[in-house]
Order: sequence, then structure tokens, then C-alpha cells
Amino acid sequence: MKHWLFKSEPGSISISDLAASPKKTTHWEGVRNLQARNFLRDDVARGDLVFFYHSNAKPSGIAGICKVTRAGYPDHFALDPESKYFDPRASKDNPIWYMVDVKLGQKFSEIIPLSRLKETPGLEGMMVCRRGSRLSIQPVTAGEWKIIVKLAARL
Repeated sequence: MKHWLFKSEPGSISISDLAASPKKTTHWEGVRNLQARNFLRDDVARGDLVFFYHSNAKPSGIAGICKVTRAGYPDHFALDPESKYFDPRASKDNPIWYMVDVKLGQKFSEIIPLSRLKETPGLEGMMVCRRGSRLSIQPVTAGEWKIIVKLAARL
């Protein structure tokens, strides 16, 4: 099992939106960065755990934990001309973009802000803590995962 951090702007989907959905499950679609796409297509697996991160929020930070319920599969929104994620280069034979399904595991009582992550010993190397890191799908080490879960328990 691997650990990940998935970023979403709350205007697209927030952890509260996910918590309010009947099955507490959603597609993680619309990823349009090749490195993030490769993670979704090649590395993210069913059963992996994910930190749900609110980006471009006040504050930006980790809002909870999800579990991957379906590994990478073609993002069908790329084929839909009515979708904001439409990509005319994509086809059924050449899907280009991938998505996964996630289910809410835990919504934290408070967001763990990025500022707190950056000041926490042991998280210095975490991708989200690095200056200029904008990747929407990021691997998280087992050590980083444990530290953040402990932070969440203290909320």
C-alpha cells in the first residue's frame, strides 16, 4: 500500500462535498499534468490511502483521509465536449488522461494548514512543503504519513 496527497480546490470538490455525498465516493478526474497523470495511471492502486488537500483555500492544507477504491482508468470527461476537462486529442483508443475513485475515510475536525506542515520536523522533504511544488498528485512516504496522522489526532 502506498500513500498519496491529492490536491483539490474546494470550488471543484471539497472534503465537505465528499462527506455530504450519499456513497462518500467520487471520481478524482480532471488531472491535466503528465507527471500526475502517470501517478494515477501507473502507481496509485486500489487500497492506497490519500490525504485530501484543499489548495487555493484559506487556509490551504490537509482536510482528511480517503481510500482509493478503483485504480487508474481512462478519464471519460476528456472525451466529452461539454466537460470542462474535454481534450480533443483524447480518444477511446488513446485516452491520454486517467482518474481514480476515492472514498472518504475521515474528515479532520480542522484543516492542517500548509504552514503547520512546513514547521513540523520530519516533513521538510515532503513534496507539498517544497517551494514551487504545484503537482496535484504527490507521493507521501510512510514516515510523513505517520507524522501527519499524529498531527491530525491532536486537532
